[in-house]
Amino acid sequence: MPNRLANETSPYLLQHANNPVDWYPWGEEALERARAEDKPILLSVGYSACHWCHVMERESFENSQIAAQMNEGFVSVKVDREERPDIDSIYMTAVQAMTGHGGWPMTVFLTPDGKPFYGGTYFPPEDRGGMPSFPRVLEAISDAYRNSRGDVLQTTEHLLQRMRQMSAVGQQGFEPLTEDVMRLAMRKAASDFDDRHGGFGLQPKFPQPMTYEFLLRHYLRTEDSDALHMVELTLQRMATGGIYDQIGGGFHRYSTDAFWLVPHFEKMLYDNALLVRLYLHAYQITGNPMYRRVVEETLEYVIREMTSQEGGFYSAQDADSEGVEGKFFIWLPHEIEEALGDEDAEIICRYYGVTPHGNFEGRNILRVAMDAANLAREEGLDAAEFGEMLGRAKARLLTIRNERVAPGLDDKILTSWNGLMLAAFAEAAGVLGREDYAEIAERSAEFLLTNLIRDGRLLRTYKNSEAKLNGYLEDYAFLIDGLLTLHEVNFSRSALDAAIELGNAMVELFWDAATGQFFDTGHDHEQLVVRPKDLTDNAIPCGSSMAVDALLRLAVITGDGDMERRASVALRGMRQLMMTFPTAAGNWLGTLDFYLSRTKEIVIVGERGDAGADALLAEVYRHYIPNRVLLGTEDSGAEENLPLLAERRKVDGLATAYLCENYICRLPVTDAEAFARQLVS
Repeated sequence: MPNRLANETSPYLLQHANNPVDWYPWGEEALERARAEDKPILLSVGYSACHWCHVMERESFENSQIAAQMNEGFVSVKVDREERPDIDSIYMTAVQAMTGHGGWPMTVFLTPDGKPFYGGTYFPPEDRGGMPSFPRVLEAISDAYRNSRGDVLQTTEHLLQRMRQMSAVGQQGFEPLTEDVMRLAMRKAASDFDDRHGGFGLQPKFPQPMTYEFLLRHYLRTEDSDALHMVELTLQRMATGGIYDQIGGGFHRYSTDAFWLVPHFEKMLYDNALLVRLYLHAYQITGNPMYRRVVEETLEYVIREMTSQEGGFYSAQDADSEGVEGKFFIWLPHEIEEALGDEDAEIICRYYGVTPHGNFEGRNILRVAMDAANLAREEGLDAAEFGEMLGRAKARLLTIRNERVAPGLDDKILTSWNGLMLAAFAEAAGVLGREDYAEIAERSAEFLLTNLIRDGRLLRTYKNSEAKLNGYLEDYAFLIDGLLTLHEVNFSRSALDAAIELGNAMVELFWDAATGQFFDTGHDHEQLVVRPKDLTDNAIPCGSSMAVDALLRLAVITGDGDMERRASVALRGMRQLMMTFPTAAGNWLGTLDFYLSRTKEIVIVGERGDAGADALLAEVYRHYIPNRVLLGTEDSGAEENLPLLAERRKVDGLATAYLCENYICRLPVTDAEAFARQLVS
């Protein structure tokens, strides 16, 4: 018989709806029962694409004896970390304080008032590899709560104090912000770089796109070739490795080895959104066609497999299919031979490194094992012939692969992650001149603004025509970024106005005047044991760094000095983190680069579709100019309420570009070549 999770919309929670565990979703009903029965809460946090979450479910939550033990001694609560990043952040901090590490699945034991006293991650069904069995943990925790209550309560107080200390980063902020911060961050990042295979550290290796975005900015600012080398080596190794889906496009979550070969096979929307923009920026700087190909293949994957009919973007695809991690993506030689025929299969197997013994559990993860030009020459093919054959082979293999049992799809639509992908499509439209991408971005924005705002309040998640949960700081900040990026492409005044309105609401809901930082939850949020404030950039930028970036851009657009002041205060509070742990502050560093730059303020007056306006806009996107603010407007003659647009009109009836920098404005120009000279001078 289904448990209470059957009434939820989260695919992850619904996966557990038929467990014999008497699961509750997070909420007052579960907390009230824990208080009424004086039972500890067993909080289990995970997400749908998490391999070990599925393993723990099969081993423990579907085990009737273990479920009975859980039901007898605990009120069990299941949380989707992607829907409730606040719950995840609070109790992950507790687990890290207790154990020194964290991860998912996360298992935390709480008092009935939500205070943590013990926790960990994955627990096996029996003692294994130095880990206690889950039944043994359950028995020990139940006994401690019944018979050693004083010790439990003392532990909770120590933990809460430690959690508050851990969240205190960013509260200092009196030293000046200078370029020395970025130079020290660059030096520290370089010391952790793998100069042989790319990436930071040894293994596992995560993409960390925000860190490479900072390196690109550093290269632009200083012409330090080492910074560009680190970016290019990593992007090329990822694009030719197994972390990149060579057949279907898009990136898997991370590499389990140092070589980018064996990935954790789930695909996350946010990784692909952030990597699209990183590869776009590398393409702007270098013109390397590989980077453009990766962008287009990745966005094609998102269109094909991750876009709803309504225009929203789905969250993730699982690593597993048919209960086996990676089964959907790996190949045996005979499968390729049957698909392509012997002659083409031999060449393709050489290109992708496919062998009878395989490189992953007897099968093959496809990777680019040979240089295309060298292979073509060896096979007596010219570049065009090889390219055509490779294209046919990839299309055929994709068709064959699509006949397999596909990994599970997490089809909930999260506002923050959709904001990231909205920005990716919009910027790709501008850089690559792809009007179809602009149309997808416009449809995404319309979907979000229509369905994820209720009574002026942005919401977090949408599925089955139902939007719910108050939006977090990251939802506001990421959507503002997406809307501003969209405005730059299509000059939409509605997108610009929505971004400004959301920016004002974001400050009102989340700003913490006492510390000069942002909370992750609004002042209208439910009261939790602590009010979370995650200030480090991890797999995605933290809400705070994106919020500060948004405030700086909005301050230029609106002339609102208060927005710039708040951004400055928040940045000063992160000075030490940026210098000491740059890979945990990549977006902060990019935002600092904007703050310290001579921002280019660009206005193009004209209508999209007009040849003159489009030519001027193309010049902006032809260059990598991260520290700019771009507005587009028609020459309506109406009085503008935005200082950046005031008195901006066409010259001689032609589309006109206005460029100001460092409080100095250039003469307006109507010629694209003249505008290009202004942009690079």
